[in-house]
Amino acid sequence: MNAFVNVKPLDSSPVESLPIILDSLPNLSVEEKPCPQRIRVQIDLILLAIEALELGSSEAILAVAEELELQDIIKNRVNLWRLRSTNPLRRAHTRRPLSVIEAKALVIIACYLARRLTVVIRQLVLANQQMSDKQIPLEQNLRLANYLERFQAHFRSRMNPRRSGAIAYNTKEKSNQLALSLLEQLLFCTGTAGMQRFWVSLFDGEVE
Repeated sequence: MNAFVNVKPLDSSPVESLPIILDSLPNLSVEEKPCPQRIRVQIDLILLAIEALELGSSEAILAVAEELELQDIIKNRVNLWRLRSTNPLRRAHTRRPLSVIEAKALVIIACYLARRLTVVIRQLVLANQQMSDKQIPLEQNLRLANYLERFQAHFRSRMNPRRSGAIAYNTKEKSNQLALSLLEQLLFCTGTAGMQRFWVSLFDGEVE
C-alpha cells in the first residue's frame, strides 16, 4: 500500500522513499488520518518509561533512528522533541498532528530499545510481582525504586499538571501504577511479534 508516499515529515520536506522497516508494522484502515490523541499519549509515555530505565535514552533514540535508516523521519533532538510534544499532556504541547509514518517510526525505535533492555525489564517486572506477593514496599528494592523515582521526576517535569490526563497521576501511588503498567507493556514489546502486537493494540477501538 502506498498511501504514505505523499505524507510530509515535520520539516515539510518530501519523503522520496520510505524505509523498508516501516513495512514490518501492518497497515490499518486509519492510515491516511493523523494519529488519535490516545495513541500519541501512549507512544510518548512508552518512550518516557525507556528514559526512566536508562540514562542517555534520548541519544539512543536518535542513534537507533540512524541505525534503522529512519533519520529522514526523526532527524535530530529538536525534531524528536516536536514529535513527542504532539502528546497533549505535555507542558510544551504542539497542535501539529502526528502522522502514522511518524508514529510507526517511534514505535519501532521504542521496541528496539526495549529489546536491548529486556533483561532489565524482566528483572523489574519480576521484582514488582515478588514485592507485591509478599506485601513489601516497592521502595525496598533499590533498582525498582530508582526506576519509579526517575519516571515520576520525568513525568512531573514534562507533563502539564493542569491537564486532566496528567492530574490522574498526580500522586506517588498513581504515578507508580502508571510506571509499572508501562514496564509490562515494554516487556510485551520484547516478546514474539511484540512490536507488531503492540502497534495493533494502540489502534484498538480506533479501527472500524
